Amino acid sequence: MLKLIIKILITLVILYIIASKIDIASVIQVVKGMHWEYLIVALLLQLLSAALAAWRWYHIMRKLKFNERPMYYQKSYLKGTFFNQALPGGIGGDAYRVLEASKLGNGKKSAFYGVLLDRLLGLLGLLLLNLIANIAYPDLLPYGIFHLLNLMALGGIAAVIVFAMLGKIDAFERWKYTRHLHEISADLRRVYHDPKAITLHSIVSVLIHFVSMLAVYVIGIGVGLDYSLLTFLVLVPPVMLLTIAPISLAGWGVREGGMIGLFLLVGADKTLVLSMSVLYGLILLAASLPGLYLFITSRHKSETK
Repeated sequence: MLKLIIKILITLVILYIIASKIDIASVIQVVKGMHWEYLIVALLLQLLSAALAAWRWYHIMRKLKFNERPMYYQKSYLKGTFFNQALPGGIGGDAYRVLEASKLGNGKKSAFYGVLLDRLLGLLGLLLLNLIANIAYPDLLPYGIFHLLNLMALGGIAAVIVFAMLGKIDAFERWKYTRHLHEISADLRRVYHDPKAITLHSIVSVLIHFVSMLAVYVIGIGVGLDYSLLTFLVLVPPVMLLTIAPISLAGWGVREGGMIGLFLLVGADKTLVLSMSVLYGLILLAASLPGLYLFITSRHKSETK
């Protein structure tokens, strides 16, 4: 309960600070004037991103000897998305996916490892996408920020590679405090022992985030932010990295502050940026609603058995 209260306070404080520096009436006017066609396209793109992510998770779990059909993981992923977006104060979406997968007979630990590996590949895809975009557009950001973002991306990618190597060190298996790291690393190597598999999943992970960035781009164009797609690919991924930190409710406040801060570096109108960020947050919420339907129907089926 205390954790939820802290999240609420942090979210409200950040949003209050943002609101005190921007004319909210203007933001409301921009949001009201948004053409619904842009929102529909953005919603479809976000749902496509979720479907691709669920496909990746299915293939990870299959390598870990979880034998459910792909549609099971599509449904479970959508339900997890609902918990992440609509109920951030309670059970998290990843925890829900672990609980569901643990019912398949392989145990909670294996289910946890599968979800963790899925998250790890998702992070790798986001870092790769941002690194590629930065290299393609090196003159967009100030020198220091450009190199900082590249160092963060390269450091994260290197950390994943080093983590994969831990499964080769037998000493880590014997020590109590490193045993789990060794097991997860071994599972990672088991899933991606084939170079073709890691290449395919890396490409899919980049594509997942690329499709999400397309959704943000479409909304940005809709509110009047006339910047190239490449500009969005440079500026938006670092904001998504910030929202991974569980310090606010579903990333609200952190996402808006990050978007404004980075887009101001290229001279964007902060009113339009805030409007885009708010609308994208609402799209994320709307994209989670199929998960609510699936959760309710699955609960009803289990109660009638």
